[in-house]
Amino acid sequence: MSEPGNRTPSEPADSGRTDPLVQLSLRELRQRTSMKWRTHPADVLPLWVAEMDVSLAPAIAETLHRAVDRGDTGYPYGTAYAESLAEFAAERWQWDGVRVENTAIVPDVMMGIVEILRLITGPGDAVVVCSPVYPPFYAFVSHDGRDVIEARLGPDLRVDLGALEDAFIRARRHGRRAAFLMSSPHNPTGVVHTRAELEAIAALARGHGVRVVSDEIHAPLVLPGAHFTPFLSVPGSENGFALVSASKAWNLAGLKAALAIAGSDASDDLRRMPEEVGHGPSHLGVLAHTAAFRDATDWLDDLLIGLDANRALLGELVEEHLPAVGYVSPQGTYLAWLDCTPLGLHDDSPSSAGVVSDLAGPARMFLDEARVALSSGHVFGTGGAGFVRLNFATSPSVLRQALAAMGRALAVHQQAPRT
Repeated sequence: MSEPGNRTPSEPADSGRTDPLVQLSLRELRQRTSMKWRTHPADVLPLWVAEMDVSLAPAIAETLHRAVDRGDTGYPYGTAYAESLAEFAAERWQWDGVRVENTAIVPDVMMGIVEILRLITGPGDAVVVCSPVYPPFYAFVSHDGRDVIEARLGPDLRVDLGALEDAFIRARRHGRRAAFLMSSPHNPTGVVHTRAELEAIAALARGHGVRVVSDEIHAPLVLPGAHFTPFLSVPGSENGFALVSASKAWNLAGLKAALAIAGSDASDDLRRMPEEVGHGPSHLGVLAHTAAFRDATDWLDDLLIGLDANRALLGELVEEHLPAVGYVSPQGTYLAWLDCTPLGLHDDSPSSAGVVSDLAGPARMFLDEARVALSSGHVFGTGGAGFVRLNFATSPSVLRQALAAMGRALAVHQQAPRT
C-alpha cells in the first residue's frame, strides 16, 4: 500500500483502461527514427536509453495538431507551463510550493542543471553526486569545469548519509563553493527518497554550506507502494533548486522544454539566469509539456498501471532466465538496475563515467550474443561495473522475448571454452 499523500492509480475490474505499453507492435516500433531504435542494427531489441514504446497521449497529440494546423510554431510565451506544473504538484504530491515567479523555462533538465550550477558555483568548485548515477551528471558537470565528487550509495542502493557528509566536507575544502546534484527519484536504481531522507539531506547540506540541485525529471513516474516528496517541500531546502519536465513520464524527449524551480531563498539566484537560456525551449515543446501536466493525467495513470505490471513481470523473467542476476524492484522510473556481478563478466578497472556510448562486461555480452541493448553499468560511475540498466517501458511481449534471449545467450556463453 502506498503512503498517504500521493494519488495512486487503481484499476477497477471493468475500467476499460488501455495500457499505453501494448498499443504498438514491434514492427511499428522499428519504423521509428529516434536514438533508441536507430543506434543499433535492426535485429537488436533496444532496452537501453530512456524512451518509452508508447504513442503520444491523445491530449498532447491534439494540442500539437491544433498548433500545427494554426501555424502556431513561433517563439514560446507565457507562464502556462509553470501553472500546469503547479496544478499537477498540488493534485499529485499535495505540494502547493510551485510559485510561477520562482520558475524559469529552460531547454531541458540537464541544460537547466548546468545553468543553475553556473549561478551558484564557478570553475574549480565541486559538485557532489551519489554514484552510481545518471552518466550526464559526470559529463555535463566536468565539461563545465567543475570537480565531480562521488558519495557512493549504500548497499541498499539508498543515499548513505555518512558518505554524503564526507563528500560535502571534501567538496568544501579550501573554501570552495559546492553543490549536491541529486537524482530524485534516483536513476538508475529507481529508489524514491523518503521525506525523512530528504530532510536529513537538506540539514546536512545547510550545515556544510552546500547548495542542493534536485533533478526530478522522473517524479511523475513513482509506482504504487512509494511516495514522491518534492525536495523543495522539506524544511531546510529553501536555498535549493529543482528541475522538472514531462519528458520522461509522457515520452517527450524530442520536444524540448523543462522548468527550473527555485526555493524561496534562491529566487534571486534564479533571476540572474541569462535571458537567452529561455530562448532554447521550443514553442511546441512548451505546449506539449503543458498539456501533459494539465490534460494527460488519465493517460499517465494507465501508464503507471502498465509499468507496475511490467516491473513484476521483469522480476519473474529474471528469476526464470537469469537466476544469478540480482534484481531489486524499483520504486519509481521505468528503469531496472540489474546486478550481473555474479556472472563474472566485468572487471573493476576505472570506468569512463559519463561516456554514454561505452559498452563493457555484461552489456557488451548481451548485445553481441543475445541482440539485446542495455545500458552498461560502468558509465554510471563508482559502483556501476558489472551492472546493467534495463528500460522496461515496453510491451510485455518484448520483455519476454528479450529476457529469454538473454538467458539463452548467457547459457551458451558460460559453456563456451575459455582461451
